[in-house]
Amino acid sequence: MEEDMKDFWGSLPEGFVAQALGLTTPQDASRLSCVNSFFRSAAEWDTVWASFLPPECLEEAVEGGRGLMKEVYLRLCDNPILIEEGTKSFWLDKLTGKKCYMLAAKQLSIALIDSPNCWRWTSMPDSRFTEVAELINACSLGISGNVNTSILSPNTTYVAHLVFMATSEAYGFEYHPVEVCFGPYEKNSQTRMVYLDPQAQSRRRLRPKRRIGIFGRGIFANYDVVPPPCEENCPKPRQDGWFEVEIGEYFNKGGDEVELEMSVMEVKGGNWKRGLIIHGIEIRPKKMCIS
Repeated sequence: MEEDMKDFWGSLPEGFVAQALGLTTPQDASRLSCVNSFFRSAAEWDTVWASFLPPECLEEAVEGGRGLMKEVYLRLCDNPILIEEGTKSFWLDKLTGKKCYMLAAKQLSIALIDSPNCWRWTSMPDSRFTEVAELINACSLGISGNVNTSILSPNTTYVAHLVFMATSEAYGFEYHPVEVCFGPYEKNSQTRMVYLDPQAQSRRRLRPKRRIGIFGRGIFANYDVVPPPCEENCPKPRQDGWFEVEIGEYFNKGGDEVELEMSVMEVKGGNWKRGLIIHGIEIRPKKMCIS
């Protein structure tokens, strides 16, 4: 049976198989290339990888050579490029070929950003952008950004993440979650609450239970009325050294142009905050669990 299958595939034109592989996904094409030498050769055709590249990226590919489209594809996956005067980065998800973006802090709307007593612009060696925003001191937090669905891949569920880190002098986020939202602009999109303190779960376990007196006021006032820190609403470390926390998700059907807003707000607690460094907001396809 196995020999019959080899003979069957070997009887097909390699270009025909390459066109068929282009109808799958980058992950499937890579997996099929491991089946045998025939599939491995067909998977190197430019026809395959050109089908995985967005139309606006095809100009970067050089026609007329085997494997060159694959090189362009992998380069766009592994090396995000800066666009819009360095205020946004773009790359492709390696498994799906879907488009990904990160909006730099410079492209976000940050409340009180023009006040030097509240925020300052600084540079960091681990940032892909020239400047990041550092919170100096403020009693409220307001960060928002917009993205149009026309630049996203269709039929894709996208997840927005706030990418940030905290300095050694950070405070004000230990016990106060922030409200986040991701959805169509000027519509009542559902909000959720997340924590910006990477140690929120451990701090919660060490906190005294709320009681009348000093622990019923100030930073302890919302102890029993906010969702407790958990795996889903706490920051996670990234490979690039930053932290990220999920803002929300949105399914982009495609076809219509919809303006999406991403927001991170904390205006109710009134406690002073400092030491938060904003890298940007990242929008990428949701990873699907395969059982």
